[in-house]
Amino acid sequence: MEAYKLPAQDAEAEFVEKKSRFIGRIWICETEDEALAHIKDMRQKHWDATHNVYAYIIHDGPTRYTDDGEPQGTAGMPVLEVLRGSGVENVCCVVTRYFGGTLLGTGGLVRAYGKAAKDALRAAGIARKQVWKLLDLILPYTFFERLRQEVERFGGIVSDTEYSADICLHVLLPAEQAAEFSTRVTDLTRGAVSPIETGEELRAVPLVSDN
Repeated sequence: MEAYKLPAQDAEAEFVEKKSRFIGRIWICETEDEALAHIKDMRQKHWDATHNVYAYIIHDGPTRYTDDGEPQGTAGMPVLEVLRGSGVENVCCVVTRYFGGTLLGTGGLVRAYGKAAKDALRAAGIARKQVWKLLDLILPYTFFERLRQEVERFGGIVSDTEYSADICLHVLLPAEQAAEFSTRVTDLTRGAVSPIETGEELRAVPLVSDN
């Protein structure tokens, strides 16, 4: 299976710009029907809002957006570009606007809708969904920091750490990196540590933010 990014969780964020209230919401959606259901819910919940703008991207499926009455290209497209720019799929974003009486202008609308989508996506976080190999590494304390860095270098994640006479690292490695990683660990420790493969699974794992 080809790896792809998606939101780590559902989330929302809001702000006020020149008295207009913007509420951005993000959902994980496996299908277009799920995205449409969230859009319908928001239109019902915020029936009195000035606009309910949306954009969604379904992995191996359709991509859609709407300006919902805002000037063409000033609302739905900026939201969609935020999603595309982050690389996420299986995502739906709805930005609700309550007009505050002051016009924002074309540039102001683009910035506001883009910010609403960015803020919501930042609150959600980003995960990567793919097949992961599950490995256990039993190692002396002296190797701990070096091998933790190697896990990160190979795109892996330490899911749990057990401390006793030795340390046991439970590690998730991208399936295509597992063999090379195991060889690297064995060589680096001169055979003192040999990763033990305990299985594999398809899951979405949150990525660590650089911010």
